[in-house]
Parts: sequence; structure tokens; C-alpha cells
Amino acid sequence: MKKYPYYPLTLLLLYMLTVQCNPPALQSVAIFETSEGGNRLTPITNFTPVANATQITLLPDETYQTITGFGGSFTQATAYLLQKLGEENRKKILEAYFGESGARYSLTRTHINSCDFSLYNYAYATTPADTLLQQFTIDEDRKYLIPAIKQAQAISKDGFRIIATPWTAPPWMKDNNSWRGGKLLPQYYPTWALYFSKYLSAYQAEGIPVWGVTVENEPLGNDSNWESMHFTPQEMNDLVKNHLGPKLKADGHEVKILGYDQNRDEELKVWVDAMYDDEAAAAYYAGTAIHWYASTYDYFPEALQYARQKAPGKHLIQTEACIDAQVPRWKNDAWYWSEEATDWGWNWAPPDKKHLHPKYVPVFRYAQDIIGCLNNWVDGWIDWNMVLDKQGGPNWAKNWCIAPVIADPDADEIYFTPLYYVMAHFSRFIRPGAVRIGFKHTDKDLMITAAKNPDNSIVLVLFNPAVEAKGIGLTIAGKETQWTLSPKAIQTIVLSNK
Repeated sequence: MKKYPYYPLTLLLLYMLTVQCNPPALQSVAIFETSEGGNRLTPITNFTPVANATQITLLPDETYQTITGFGGSFTQATAYLLQKLGEENRKKILEAYFGESGARYSLTRTHINSCDFSLYNYAYATTPADTLLQQFTIDEDRKYLIPAIKQAQAISKDGFRIIATPWTAPPWMKDNNSWRGGKLLPQYYPTWALYFSKYLSAYQAEGIPVWGVTVENEPLGNDSNWESMHFTPQEMNDLVKNHLGPKLKADGHEVKILGYDQNRDEELKVWVDAMYDDEAAAAYYAGTAIHWYASTYDYFPEALQYARQKAPGKHLIQTEACIDAQVPRWKNDAWYWSEEATDWGWNWAPPDKKHLHPKYVPVFRYAQDIIGCLNNWVDGWIDWNMVLDKQGGPNWAKNWCIAPVIADPDADEIYFTPLYYVMAHFSRFIRPGAVRIGFKHTDKDLMITAAKNPDNSIVLVLFNPAVEAKGIGLTIAGKETQWTLSPKAIQTIVLSNK
């Protein structure tokens, strides 16, 4: 099969094939594949009958959650690298993530104050006991973060939402006077709520509206390895219902407040019980934020279902995921398709959790996790850093990770890993406001999700982890179309009336 140029500008080529066996309301089908064999969002044009095809039936009248979006995170590390690259490569990356020819990211995240993927520790208010925050300034973000966000805004046709998250309050507000660990002193709860309000106002003044905030990144902590601040569920509720929620409302900020923001294992159940059983706090929570680090293969469907049932009208958004505890492999696609990656739990997980952290295939982890999340009520999925360097940074804590795009700013070179294309299979085609729909299929080893977009197009994403190709037979309204899904591959199928 012909291989298309590596960079994602090839997404301009949408081969819309008229398939007469489709019903009149859906007259065309476009199929795009990314595979271990070398396809990178490559159009598939061969529609021929296949023996023993897996049968898929779409059920568009069976509806589930409304999709908020997909995307990645603006960290200081990503923004710094974008500015260090030459103009041509910077534009390639921004177009690849936000342009009409690229992944069209619609939901993003950034950090309030510094995080591990910053060049150094910083806060917007450094004067101890400045409870009115008279010295508050976001000047630190004007160096890298704000220019990067504005550059993305200029490219994005539909725009994108931003979720902002603090890793820690300034040390002078905490009981240990440190960037790492510790708790927010109760006397500073009002000041911390004001801090959020000033941040939102300052970003709005820059022309950057913030759609949502999470109360705290990983309130259970990170063993004090980098910026962190600990909360119990009850402490977070106290902050939200007595200070943060009322302050943001009083100051006119129409922003979503998301609670928790850590792993979606059994702890998720504990937190949603606390968040939503407290009626005063629940009134301010727009939803729950979650991460994927509790396992390299398990997306915890039971915990996700529990969270949905606890608050059926609230958001359930994956706010962070990445291939962690790894240095990126430079221009080595094969590694991302091989079962060689490890995560923090490979070495650090306690004995009773060790089984959750085996070696894994990076591409597989992304694909199965996004599909598994969507099929269990998650309405938004955000990757971590959009760009990192060949070391997996910059990161002041030396907490190296992998991003979908890797940059060598000194040589002015960039590498789109296979992870970029996995993300684009979802973000480019399943648009904000889409509604997940039902389906039936005959192959338990094939992972599938489906959604109906606001323009009435239907998007189907298939993931085949097997080493053999699979024949696919898609039935809708009693009509069937057949084609082949490559081994170790992801396909996005777009059915439309255009």
C-alpha cells in the first residue's frame, strides 16, 4: 500500500467514496488507517467483499454522552520548545494539532503556577501574607505559555476549550512552606479562591477564556517528587462550597469546576461519593476529572460506570495521560508499536498493584484507553504535553515522559510519533457536541466506539491489536459495506451525506 508523506498535512486529502449500498441519508464513506505496517491516517480505498468478515451494526438511535472534546496540554515545556524551534517547524506542529488539515484539537489543559513540566518553580504571587494578592501577576506565563496558546488560537477554526489546573499554591500559603507536598493552610482558603479568580480575569484580558478549572492536580500527591498539594475529599469540598465556588460566582466567572483529578481506580468511587453526597459542594461541581496512571492496560470501566451513575448530569473528563517514566525514542516508529514500554508502577507499585503495570505497547495503550473511556461515559480525553524534547523534557524534576511530537530545537528537527496519529483518529473526526451511539459486533477482540456528529455524520473508530488482518462488514439501515482492517491498526470510518 502506498505510504503518504510523514507530516499530517496529508489530512487535506479526504477521499470520499460513493458507496451505493449505503442508505441515501449516508451516501459516502471515508476510511483512514494508522498501522504498524506504516499507514499514518492513510485513506483506504479498497472496498471489496471479505470472507468471514466481522459484522458491525450501528445503532444510531441508541445514544449516550455528549462529547466535550479531545486534545493535549499547553505546558511551559511545550510552549518553550515551540518558541525555540524555527518558524516553519513551529507552524507545522501548531497546524498539526489545531489546523483544519490536522488533528483539530478541541479540548486542552494548562497549569496554574508551575508544574513538573516547567523550567523552574514559579507562582503568580510570591509575597508572604499578601492575602489580597496585590502583587499578583501572570508575567511568567507571558514568556512562553500565553504566546503558544495565542498562536494555536490563531490557527484553530472552531476554537478550543481550556481547562486550567494548579499543582500547588505558593509555598507561603502551605503548612510546609514548600513547593512539594503539604496542605493549604485553612486561613488561606479565601486567598486561594481569589487567586483562581484573578487568574481567570488575567487570562480573559489576554483574550484567552478558560472553560474549566480543576481544584487540584492529583490531590493524593506524587510522593512529593514535584509540585503538589494534598487534599482529602472533605477538604476539597470545604474549599469548593465555602470559598472557590462562591468567589468565582460572585466575580462573574462562568467556569466549570471539576473535582478529584487523579487516577480512575477504586479511589475514584471514594471521591465521587464525597463530592456528590455533599449537596452544597455538588452544586458547584460541574464534573469529575480523572487520570490513567493506575494501570497500563485497565481503564477501570466499573469505576467509570459508578462515577457516571453517581452524577449522571455531570462531566467525566480524562485530563491527563502520557507514556511516563520513559525517554522518547527518536524517529523509531517500531518502538511505539512494540511491547517494551514501562511506567512508574513497573518499579514503584506495591505488590498488590504490581499486576496492573506490565510492559505494554504505547500505541495500544492510547487506543484502548480512549475507546474504553468513551464506551464508559467519559466525554473528554486530554493528553499531557503536546511537545517534548529528545530527553522527555524540559522538566525541572527530571520526570521524563513522552509526547506525541518530539522536538530537537538545537537541530530544528521534529518527529511525529505514532501517538500523534492515534490522537488524531479521534480528535479530528469526533467533534464537540457529538453524541456517542450504540453498536453491535461479532468479534470480542476488536475494540469499537461510535459517535454521531452535530452535522449528522457518523464516526466509527476500530482498533485491531491482533497480528492478523480482519475483514469488516458494516451494516446500517439494513445495508452492508465491506473492507479490510490491517493487523495492529486503528481505523476511523466517517459516514456522511456529503
